[in-house]
Amino acid sequence: MSDDKPVTHRFDDPESQLSAEEKDNVTANLPPRAAVLHETIRTQGEEELKRVVSALWWSALAAGLSMGFSMVAKGVLHAYLPPGGINHLISNLGYSVGFLVVIIARQQLFTENTLTAVLPLMRQPTQAKLLKLLRLWGVVLVGNLAGVTLFAAGVAYGDLFGDPVRASFVSLGEEVMKNTATQMFTKGIVAGWLIATMVWLIPAVHESKIVIITVMTYLIGVANFTHIIAGATEIAYLGFVGNISAAEGIFRFGVPTLLGNIVGGAFIFALISHAQVRREV
Repeated sequence: MSDDKPVTHRFDDPESQLSAEEKDNVTANLPPRAAVLHETIRTQGEEELKRVVSALWWSALAAGLSMGFSMVAKGVLHAYLPPGGINHLISNLGYSVGFLVVIIARQQLFTENTLTAVLPLMRQPTQAKLLKLLRLWGVVLVGNLAGVTLFAAGVAYGDLFGDPVRASFVSLGEEVMKNTATQMFTKGIVAGWLIATMVWLIPAVHESKIVIITVMTYLIGVANFTHIIAGATEIAYLGFVGNISAAEGIFRFGVPTLLGNIVGGAFIFALISHAQVRREV
């Protein structure tokens, strides 16, 4: 359909003294309009909503396993850097590792889908679209959590790391659990917002995708915001080594963080992003 095609804009000033070739160069260097970014992401969301459950499940499981490397990279850096502020600033570079793997490999990550899959529903708010969105969210969330749980179990029970690194993993999880349920929720809102912002920026900066992913996810880590999938690896590890109960991990971390991520990514950022271009698309 014609209204699904991205809208482009062109430099075409009749009073300009530029040549036709120079005008083309200006057009090529203009940043894409918000409507173009919106339609790019919405089209991606439409494709995700059409995928079969089995494809979503395996991609989401792979993403959960990949996200475990955020804990590993951050934990190893945390273990071997000297304590203090520098440790915190540098070790959180490791937090971006799992996100880089998941996003570049095009695996299904729940918090990405809080934006991409929501825009089609906002464009066409029907019951059928809502059911497809809920199906996508359900499969991806369960797949992601299954993946991080398997990863955490492998790290907890496998002879993979020495005592300093294992103690570091515990320390990271305990730092997350210092938050109250309210803090989990509010920090989750900001994390969901940042992930949605990252998704929005990527189509505009193809050559700088790695930089955008690293910067936005590093900010989540260094500011101690809560992310339902990345944080679940650390919480699951605490559970496997006996430091917290399953109920504590689910209800104190999982539920409020999940709700916060959804509010930040789907209800705030997605609504604002759609509202600014609604009449243009």
